[in-house]
This record gives sequence, structure tokens and C-alpha cells, in this order.
Amino acid sequence: MLLFAWIVLGLITGISASMIVNRSGQGIWLDSLLGAAGALFCGWVFTRLGMLDLTGFTFHSVLVAIIGAVLLIVLYHSLVCDTD
Repeated sequence: MLLFAWIVLGLITGISASMIVNRSGQGIWLDSLLGAAGALFCGWVFTRLGMLDLTGFTFHSVLVAIIGAVLLIVLYHSLVCDTD
């Protein structure tokens, strides 16, 4: 159930994180996928490091999900997007 919660939270925060990063978004599907992947990864890292007990939809879970989504979107833009 925890994995499903992180995926849903990532889908929700992906769009918000994209607006934070570039204010225009990459489209709802890409933003959602990047957000879900970033939330899953960052949630996994924070849990493995023992920093927070990330269960359910808490303030800390949302914050970690947004951090992960923003980091992944920034990484995506630096590697894939053309910055002419």
C-alpha cells in the first residue's frame, strides 16, 4: 500500500513541481510520470537513510515528494531539453 500511496502522491505533486521549475510544464503525462518517479526515489532515499517515517499522506510525505519531483524535473531539463 505504501508504494501505491507514493505513486499517487507523485502524480499529484509532479504537476506542481513542474510549475515550480519552469512555470509552463512539460504536459500532464510527462509531469506526472517525472513526479511519481521523483517521489518514489526520494521517498525511498529518505526512508533508507532513516530521516523520516514516511507513511501515508502527511506534510512530510508531500514535502519529500515535491523535493524528489523538483530534483528529477531539473535533472530531466539539464539532460534532455534543449536550452537555446
